Amino acid sequence: MQFLFPTFLWGLLALSIPVIIHLFNFRRTKKVLFTNVAFLKAVNTTTSSFRRLKHLLIMAARMAFIAALVLAFAQPFLPSKSGKGVNAGGVASIYVDNSLSMQNELDKKSYLDKAIAKVEELLTAFPQGSQLQLITNDFSSDEHSVGNTQQIKDRTTTIKFTHTPRTFENILKRQANLASKHNSQGGNQYLWFSDFQKSTSGDLTKLKLDSSSRLFIVPVQAKALQNVFVDSVWMSTPFVREMSTNQLTVRLFNTGERTVENLQVKLFIDDTQVSSTIASIQSKSSTIANFAFTVKGKGFKKARISFDDTPITFDNDYYFVLNAAPTIKVLHLYGQASVGKYVQTVFDNDSVFAFRSFSASNVDVGQFKTANLVVLEGVQNIDGSIKTALQDFVRAGGSLFVIPAQASDLQSYNNFLGSFNIRSIQSRTITQADFTPLAEPVKSSSFFVDIFDNSTQKELLQMPNQGGVLTWQAMGDKLLNFRNNQPFLTVSNAGSGKVYLLASPLDATFGDFARNALFVPIMYKVGALSVRQEPTAYSFEQNTFTVEVDDIPKTSTFKLRKGKLEIIPVQNLNGKQLTIELPKANQLADNQAIESGYYELVLNGKVERLVAFNHDNKESMMNFYSVDELKSIFNGKKNVQIFDKIDDADFVKTFKDQNFGVALWKYFVIAALLFLALEILLVRLMK
Repeated sequence: MQFLFPTFLWGLLALSIPVIIHLFNFRRTKKVLFTNVAFLKAVNTTTSSFRRLKHLLIMAARMAFIAALVLAFAQPFLPSKSGKGVNAGGVASIYVDNSLSMQNELDKKSYLDKAIAKVEELLTAFPQGSQLQLITNDFSSDEHSVGNTQQIKDRTTTIKFTHTPRTFENILKRQANLASKHNSQGGNQYLWFSDFQKSTSGDLTKLKLDSSSRLFIVPVQAKALQNVFVDSVWMSTPFVREMSTNQLTVRLFNTGERTVENLQVKLFIDDTQVSSTIASIQSKSSTIANFAFTVKGKGFKKARISFDDTPITFDNDYYFVLNAAPTIKVLHLYGQASVGKYVQTVFDNDSVFAFRSFSASNVDVGQFKTANLVVLEGVQNIDGSIKTALQDFVRAGGSLFVIPAQASDLQSYNNFLGSFNIRSIQSRTITQADFTPLAEPVKSSSFFVDIFDNSTQKELLQMPNQGGVLTWQAMGDKLLNFRNNQPFLTVSNAGSGKVYLLASPLDATFGDFARNALFVPIMYKVGALSVRQEPTAYSFEQNTFTVEVDDIPKTSTFKLRKGKLEIIPVQNLNGKQLTIELPKANQLADNQAIESGYYELVLNGKVERLVAFNHDNKESMMNFYSVDELKSIFNGKKNVQIFDKIDDADFVKTFKDQNFGVALWKYFVIAALLFLALEILLVRLMK
């Protein structure tokens, strides 16, 4: 027999109290004279003997009562089958995995419900006075305190699914840190109820467990399930055109062991179904689904890919945002009055573009801040305030398209473009005899992929005859080349901005590029790419995201709003780039929760833009550690115990017998009450 609280055994010293009382009778005796002394003496002898026996029995009953009561408080128990008793001073920290993969069902009951039911049943096995803690993926403030079995049971009723999975390395660190606040001596017990999803568990071999503590692993399930999820979504064009046919591509992934046949996949825009398709996906592989759709009206559109894939439903809807017909602001700066109107013809005849044209010598450089694309055409010298303003514009994320003058100042060009790593710019004198056709572009490149459709991918193009007045050391990507591999049009990344450089003016004197069929789609693509290509959707795993906003004061405060949920996240505004950090679960109020869907970015009561969030794909990968795999990982670690099945009816009894032994305190409480009753009977009935 062992004791949970052996220090209570010092209470056995109280056994001396009834002994002292009975050994030293402090009552004074009084002589009484009677006539017949002999008769009284006989009576007195009989009474003293009986009274002495009665007092000894009462003393024994009281000593037995005190001893039984002290032993009950010390909580004696028979050692467990494992030979390891529970440390009474330790903390029993229970982790319940409430990640989205715990939505999986077995016998029409979710894994989370099964885990909670077993936790509530297991709480009855813990000895009285145990320090209990309940941990979930929320990492909430409630987890800092310890409680009794009833308090922990009350908390289990509030557990809900969360979008934030945790690695077990982080779980163990949190359990150890919180337990150390209540017990610095070690000897804690950690219990894990989880499906042990491989994609979110982390590296289990890196777990470092204190040798004085014990870890109990309870797998909630042990087999992989079928699941389909949206891996990615992208448009075939840089932006969505109003009242035109747009193409959307969706990649679907099947995690299961069998093929998914004839899965109906639907596309919704603003809660209206606009397209659908049928997809079949091989096991553990992906497939592509294409959707054609049109939209009415400009602005942000709520788009959603939806399908039915039970029993795992948390990833059956993929939310994303389409920005229909965004306004692209193009600023045209010309240096020579004789430049043609080719650039104006391209951008001024399409409602997508907001086109303005100014002389480079008479322009307000403050307008650069509001532009997406600046076309610098025919400017001989790039210096002064316009040079500084253009450099700041590009570094802030803007796009610059440079079309040289007939006689450009090479020194100013080298000084200006050298800051973007475009070097060794030299001039050439050419005649029409020097004109050569340009080489065909790489049609499969990211720049041209949506310019040529399937019908024109293999066709030979009529390339323009052109002469180049500039040569340079090509930095970045060559979009168009001469056949001798000299660059004609290149694009260089400069921070978050882009710089395009053309080898010759657009005037007919230098070739027919501006009149070729390639000119308009290339300029359109340059204009489209000048708009920051923001993701159509974000994942909760990213935690932070960046969007582009108009020029606003740095002191402005944005809010995220979804229905009744309204939060002020941590945010940082740098120029036009607004970076927002999503709040963690423990930073939200009790009635708040971050869920997948659409969120409005609100400033001063006005919705500035719309963003969409989805659950991380890791949660959708339905591969789990089996019991055998877990036993192999923790092989040789004596303070780690892995249970085979949580569904066994005798799970709690087995756990209790193996780790808590047989508690005897109840029997000693009963014995104490019996001895107390015996004392009462002795006092009242023994006369």
